[in-house]
Parts: sequence; C-alpha cells; structure tokens
Amino acid sequence: MKILLIEDDTNIVSFLQRGLIEEGHSIDTSFDGEEGEYLASINSYDLIILDWMLPNKNGIEILNSLREKDISTSVLMLTAKGEIDDKVLGLNSGADDYLSKPFSFKELTARIDAIYRRSLSDGKNIIIVKDLNIDINKRVVKKEDNEILLSSKEYELLLFLIKNKNSMVSNGMIEEQLWNNEEFTNSNVIQVTIYNLRKKIGKDLITSFRGLGYKIEI
Repeated sequence: MKILLIEDDTNIVSFLQRGLIEEGHSIDTSFDGEEGEYLASINSYDLIILDWMLPNKNGIEILNSLREKDISTSVLMLTAKGEIDDKVLGLNSGADDYLSKPFSFKELTARIDAIYRRSLSDGKNIIIVKDLNIDINKRVVKKEDNEILLSSKEYELLLFLIKNKNSMVSNGMIEEQLWNNEEFTNSNVIQVTIYNLRKKIGKDLITSFRGLGYKIEI
C-alpha cells in the first residue's frame, strides 16, 4: 500500500515509518497540516494516517477539506483525543477509522488491513478473480486450490491491479505505488515483476498494453 502519514511527533513518525516499510508499504510523511493536505491533494494514496493536532492546520480541518474536494482516500485518524464525542466528530467528518494514542503497532496494522480489505472487496477477506482465490488476511494466493508463492512486490502489484480492475495502470502508476519513484525503477524491474507475476498466476489474467500499461478485467 502507498500510505501518507501526517503526524508531527518525530518519534511516532520514525517508529511507524520503519514498521510500515518492514510490512511492505510505501510511506510518505509530513509533519505539518498544510503540507500534509497538499500531498494528499496532488498524490494518489491507498490510506492516509492523520493526526488530529498538527501545526498550521488540524486533522479535522484537513479531513473536511479533502472530502469537500471529493478526495475519497481512506483516512485513519490517529490521535490522543479519545473521548466519544471526539471519535464521533472524526468519523462524521469522513474518517474511515479512529485509533487513540497510545496504541499497539499490531492493532494499527490490523486496522490498516481492514480498511484496505473494504476498499478491495467490500470488507470480505477473500477476493476471487476467475480461478484465483486471494485471502487478504493470510496473504495467501491460490489457483485451483494450489497455493502460489508470490514475492512481496508481486503480491502488492496483484492487489494494485485488482484495486484498479478494468482500468489500465501505467508503468508510472506502478512505479509510484510500489517503489515510490526510487531511482532503480529506471531499469526493467517493473517489466520483470509483471513477467514473473503473469508466469505464476496465468498470462490470461493480466492484459498487457505495450508501452502503455497493464489491466486485470473482472
């Protein structure tokens, strides 16, 4: 997943950034409310982790502004405000979930996974694409009851294509999503990852548009 973390506590940012990268996510960070809103407005993210109390613009103001702009990116509010009325305000402002500080990293990742499941498959744990069966909870992919071993990048690419099902995704979109525009993607790493994924799940599942991009039709 490509995640934007808007949080002004440097210790929390360092802790979450390290842990989420280890989980295979791509992370952008901002310590400032106005900058965070700008990043959320110009980039495509799977999830925004948004602190309530921020310099220059608070989380609720950011959330209201994003929703007014019809930016529907999922938002997990992460804040020290734990009163019921605060939670209700956050959810009514357009947040998808709410986690009070202090929190466990295990619970945070569980909530992130739950939000992503809802965006992919209406909250279901299992995604079925033709003869593929994908268990999002277990990160297990099966084809005709046989488990397919995918690398982390292959798995994330498969989910990204499914999330954008029936629409072509370009090399640039894949680069930004999975590698966060790292310099080494100037090589053929994307094409190699696509090749290996198609080889494992079946070439007929991913349509290739030479020089343009790729698509899964469901």
